[in-house]
Amino acid sequence: MCLICGWIYDEATGDPDHGIPPGTAWADVDMNWTCPDCGARKEDFEMVRI
Repeated sequence: MCLICGWIYDEATGDPDHGIPPGTAWADVDMNWTCPDCGARKEDFEMVRI
């Protein structure tokens, strides 16, 4: 979950609009990827159980 805006990355859906295909594990998301809603960096995310 993005600590800036609350957007949640779902591994099942990925972020195909930004080059992350469905099924991509969070650990495999590139460090240069940014939040599609607010532009926060990957390091600004925190793992949450949903």
